[in-house]
Amino acid sequence: MTDTSGVDATRRTRLANERTFLAWWRTALGTEGLAVAVGKILPEVTDGPHWPYVALGLALALLGTLLALTGWWRHSTVENALVGGEEAVPPRWLIATLCAFLACTGLMLAVIVVAT
Repeated sequence: MTDTSGVDATRRTRLANERTFLAWWRTALGTEGLAVAVGKILPEVTDGPHWPYVALGLALALLGTLLALTGWWRHSTVENALVGGEEAVPPRWLIATLCAFLACTGLMLAVIVVAT
């Protein structure tokens, strides 16, 4: 009888990595869709200055791009770690950058909501 627990664990980890990558992708696509709605559609149906919506839409588009790139990078890092046997720990600067970017877009949205 052969022990397949190591193979099964690697297979499950790869499938979990794929699901996580798809979650990053879904989040990035949703953020980019929101960017189009806020930056292009919303200014056309509101009165007043358009630039705050365009700026927020641009920030959301950049955030979506960062999320997509981070998801791809994370997927690749975990795959390489599975092959090499090391741990795949995301760098703190990456998580801090994404959190700061999201906080900035949230503040921009709060200012727009209060100001209009």
